[in-house]
Amino acid sequence: MAKVTFLGAGRMASAIVGGIIAKGIYKPTDIACTCGDDDTGEKLAKQTGIGYSRNLATLLAEADVLVLACKPQQLAQLPESLRAQTAGKLILSILAGTTLARLSERFPEARNIVRSMPNTPGQIGAGATGFCVANALSPNDLAATTQILGALGEVVVELPEAQLDAVTAVSGSGPAYIFEFTKALEEAGVQAGLERKTAATLARQTVIGAGNLMAALEEDPETLRNHVTSPGGTTQAALESFTASDLRGIVAKAVEAAKARSIELSQL
Repeated sequence: MAKVTFLGAGRMASAIVGGIIAKGIYKPTDIACTCGDDDTGEKLAKQTGIGYSRNLATLLAEADVLVLACKPQQLAQLPESLRAQTAGKLILSILAGTTLARLSERFPEARNIVRSMPNTPGQIGAGATGFCVANALSPNDLAATTQILGALGEVVVELPEAQLDAVTAVSGSGPAYIFEFTKALEEAGVQAGLERKTAATLARQTVIGAGNLMAALEEDPETLRNHVTSPGGTTQAALESFTASDLRGIVAKAVEAAKARSIELSQL
């Protein structure tokens, strides 16, 4: 089994490590991590039984896959010696806004490079991830990529890199939209006369329950919406207000703004 080294040991790296161990994809002895000037690597190693070293070169000597899970700005600080040390390795990046071109500059001798965009629900194994590749993946590298990213959730989609900014805007930033809507629902409940704690509990559980229902029934959201909406009823009154305010247009503008910013950041 190929050995995997993680450069970075934060929340997303921890989620991937925990997922691939829990699913039996890799043994703890097949995985190692390193980190910056903090104790995240030592903590992750202690929690999971994986290897840990401050010396990345030592870890790469045995690794077949390098997962980039550090902060994007740390990429430029990596030593030039990594060019040779990553020769023949598969590079799998979860760095936001870091293009394949930039990754290829840093790791020109890698056998292939994967750029991915996971999202924060991946921390609990409920994420959605899109990825793109520098070159067509071999069957073994495709399996390694989907298994490693699959540890973050069930949805792993390969796309052209040109579409990854849209992935960032929809699923990468998407959880924040849901959190904002949940808070807005809570505030609306307070304005409607509910105690703050009651409104917060109802709003939160309603969003969680609706998400679980979508997952369980696997029906189109619009179909599920229609199941809840009785002609002339309370839900229809609320939905008509959404339509009058052009809710879908508002969401579309937000996604376009996020996409445009993702493009800007990737060019810095």
